[in-house]
Amino acid sequence: MVGQLILSLSILVVLHELGHFIPAKLFGAKVEKFYLFFDPWFELFKFKKGDTEYGIGWLPLGGYVKIAGMIDESFDKEQMDQEPQPWEFRSKPAWQRLIIMVGGVTVNFILGFFLWAMVLFTWGKDVLPPENAKYGIEADSMALALGLRNGDIITGVNKEPIDNFNALRRDIIIKQAKTIQVIRSGDEVDVPVSKEHLIKMGGYRGSFVIPRFPFKVDTILPNTPAEKAGFSKGDQIIGINDESTPYFYDIVKALQKLKNQETTIAVLRNSDTLKLNATISEEGKIGAGPPPLDQQLDFKHVDYEFWESIPAGYHRGVQAVGDMITSFGLMFKGTVKAKDSLGSFITIGKLFSGYWDWKRFWTLTALLSLVLGFMNILPIPLLDGGHVVFLLYEMIAGRPPNEKFQEVAHLIGLVIIVSLMLFAIGLDIGRELGWV
Repeated sequence: MVGQLILSLSILVVLHELGHFIPAKLFGAKVEKFYLFFDPWFELFKFKKGDTEYGIGWLPLGGYVKIAGMIDESFDKEQMDQEPQPWEFRSKPAWQRLIIMVGGVTVNFILGFFLWAMVLFTWGKDVLPPENAKYGIEADSMALALGLRNGDIITGVNKEPIDNFNALRRDIIIKQAKTIQVIRSGDEVDVPVSKEHLIKMGGYRGSFVIPRFPFKVDTILPNTPAEKAGFSKGDQIIGINDESTPYFYDIVKALQKLKNQETTIAVLRNSDTLKLNATISEEGKIGAGPPPLDQQLDFKHVDYEFWESIPAGYHRGVQAVGDMITSFGLMFKGTVKAKDSLGSFITIGKLFSGYWDWKRFWTLTALLSLVLGFMNILPIPLLDGGHVVFLLYEMIAGRPPNEKFQEVAHLIGLVIIVSLMLFAIGLDIGRELGWV
């Protein structure tokens, strides 16, 4: 997880800063520093080529380019007090400075769309249509409190059909669901969704709902209760101690209650029903596993030719950016609590797989690229969006904002950004310790 997180951030930071660096060089502005990660007090590595010092800092929370004659996070007042020089940022026409400032987020958005397109081109897309979750859902505590029931087959949100089971939670939150449509015991039922439940779902980190499926044994670990009891590949577990357990999670729950106990397990082998005796482990397991979910349920796989992947990746990226904008709006409305939605590098790191998974890596890198672009274009002083606001003001008013005003604004922006980062880190630490 750590390796994938650092590699992903390194790619995104370097390309984002290149988005500033290249137009700055093209327009003749002097770039004094180009750093991957921040370097307060000391750096891990540096060298100088031409006018620019290149280096790697020790604090992996971002990176930066320092352009001469620009009010930025360095707060270099001495330089700004001197007469403007032709190679400085402030001496360039406003339209050139605007291109330099939007270069980073432009790269992030293009990269996000491109990476999503390449993921679709390379691996395609697997979708589970709701009707193909034929055994219905397994609902956790949040889903049960909302009104869903085990076995429900979910067909729509707000009377609109859904086409991907895995996007259900996103549809409920982003669409601010009023109702969820399900088929329950053969009847069509509308499940009402309250505003209170929507607020709780905004920060909920549980599974919510997962597809049900039978427990057909695919793997048997050596020296485990399953091997000692005589389980075979293809056995379907249908009961434990004379109680019916037709689905995988029924069996998981039952075994958790039978730790270290001698247990009779009914299995269906071909057309015969057998009863096998096993002593459940102290972890509540028997040492047998089911096949992958895509072998249990009928997933729809879609392949993309190269030229098909480009608009598909763009559409997926636009949807992600739209979701971010909607989520921000919901936070301001109070429908989604900021403390439930914010997270630091700890939260981001946990999104990566515990083993090296290139598909997941590039998918998350595409998403993070769009998040980085979106966050940086927000009109907060010190961020790219803050600089853009000042430049637009200059282009409309015919003069730049007062330098003292810009310095104070950037200082306020720094306080806001650092406060948010510390708040997010504190939330993650609190979650790890069980305080949040």
